[in-house]
Amino acid sequence: MRSSQWSDAPEVSLKNTAWLKTLWPYLMEYKGRVLLAAFCLIGAKLASVSVPFLLKYLVDGLSTTGDNVISTEQVWMWFPLGLLLAYGAARLLNILLGEIRDVLFGRVTERAMRRMALKVFRHLHHLSLDFHLSRQTGALQRDIERGTNGISFLMRFVIFNILPTIFELCLVIGLLLYNYPPWFALITFVAVVAYVVYTARVTEWRTMYVREANKMDSKTHARALDSLLNYETVKYFSAEEREAKDYDDSLWGWEQARRKNRLTLFALNSGQATIISVAMTLMLCLSAYYVIQGTMTLGDFTLMNAFMFQLFLPLSFLGFVYREVKASLASIEQMLGLLKQESSVKDSGEQSLSTNKASIEFKALEFNYQSERPILKGLSFKIEAGERVAVVGSSGAGKSTLTKLLFRFYDKTGGDILIDNQSIYQYSLASLREHIGVVPQDTILFNDTLKNNILYASPDANNEEVARVIKMAQLDYFIGQCPEGLETVVGERGLKLSGGEKQRLAIARMLLKRPAIMVFDEATSSLDSRTEKNINQAIREVSEGHTSLIIAHRLSTIIDADNIVVVDDGIVVEQGKHSDLLAQKGHYYQLWQAQKDHALTDH
Repeated sequence: MRSSQWSDAPEVSLKNTAWLKTLWPYLMEYKGRVLLAAFCLIGAKLASVSVPFLLKYLVDGLSTTGDNVISTEQVWMWFPLGLLLAYGAARLLNILLGEIRDVLFGRVTERAMRRMALKVFRHLHHLSLDFHLSRQTGALQRDIERGTNGISFLMRFVIFNILPTIFELCLVIGLLLYNYPPWFALITFVAVVAYVVYTARVTEWRTMYVREANKMDSKTHARALDSLLNYETVKYFSAEEREAKDYDDSLWGWEQARRKNRLTLFALNSGQATIISVAMTLMLCLSAYYVIQGTMTLGDFTLMNAFMFQLFLPLSFLGFVYREVKASLASIEQMLGLLKQESSVKDSGEQSLSTNKASIEFKALEFNYQSERPILKGLSFKIEAGERVAVVGSSGAGKSTLTKLLFRFYDKTGGDILIDNQSIYQYSLASLREHIGVVPQDTILFNDTLKNNILYASPDANNEEVARVIKMAQLDYFIGQCPEGLETVVGERGLKLSGGEKQRLAIARMLLKRPAIMVFDEATSSLDSRTEKNINQAIREVSEGHTSLIIAHRLSTIIDADNIVVVDDGIVVEQGKHSDLLAQKGHYYQLWQAQKDHALTDH
């Protein structure tokens, strides 16, 4: 079973205001809308509180008729028509102002979600390669999705539900204390405090189960995505049932986490319902007692009943919001954790690289992926401006690591890399990478058309430029065979293309960039001999006058290089031209003979 790596996210609680500090600039982007929404909110709450009082006066007005029979004409003399209209207007205003508030604030919320998602997306692209190699893409995608949804909930409900509900509770308790005996306000206050304390305590307890369910949800999603992306590998090893079992194991963990989450939710809802029911029963009993005593009217009894329903409805909603806020914070903690991740490659350079023919020097270069296993051990050689230099050696010697260090996917642990006699660490990452074109050993393509994958190197290139690099990369025949031509979709990660087709497309893409420094990391390893010969000729033509670093596996492709550097066990053991190295009968000679014997055997 394959394992996933998970970074521990920072603990997030309602006392942690990191999310508010992050979102505050987005709230201020639409100050006018936020202010108008706040006015609508206050107006809606005032209208809401006035409804029970209007209802009281209506009931008292109707009850004054007693058992007397009156005519229709006399009805309008006593019937509180104005109160009836005011009651309907207050209810309408409460709903209408709430809807206007949602419309006004909706754009603020959506813009904040967009800004935050973009911020995280950009941050992920600024993180170094080692971070992305240790995380699963599906889990990252899930973290961003849940995080942005959590932000939407926090902005809408904390700002426009929790605070207004607290305002309404205080207003109701004040009105009860002013107009009625203190027992009503006391019961209401005690019920509210008990409800809030119980909700907070139980929600804190169950948050760990919410977090566990989210973690298992991300793991399950990532597990499924990883398996589907490796569809062919699964088929090669007839591992469908094994993959299904691993996926079911992840689903089992998710099921258990959801079950615990559901049981704790039952405990929370039951306790809240008990508090609300006891409080409402006490209030109504007390109201009935005072009506019987004659100190309160039927209208007052109706008011208390209406107030209790109106009061505990937002209070019940407050419990829901509090639970969801905790769940949302648990959801966005991974996203906030992502924003706190720092790249191991620091963009501290202040200079901008500007060159057409760059020299490159690897100077006593040292590097390791793990401290206990050094890869480069003081490697040194130089590429003069405009030279074509090939690096050869056995597998694991550190050849491809050179390209990653030059492009600054990683930073060296010792020594230096110079371009035009200046350390590359003095240049900004953007300007450095702009001048380096790489054809990688393993080409990954976007799930887009052939044309758009080529244009990725230079989106503004015209059709003539695209046609030129297609011909140079020997892609014209292949594209001519495709019914949709350049509009052919290559599939996810380019899976609809063969290895050779993907490499040729990568070469065309790099040629369209036309950088000062060209790096070919075993760029023709997946090509047949004839195509490889043609492309190597094209590479020689296009790299004429450009500094080129070629990581080569087949020595026959680099015999005309200006310099061949032989790397073994992380250091340079030989360098020179092809004929000179053969004459030395050292490492290069042994590699040459081994490949020559292998070719004869295959033949």
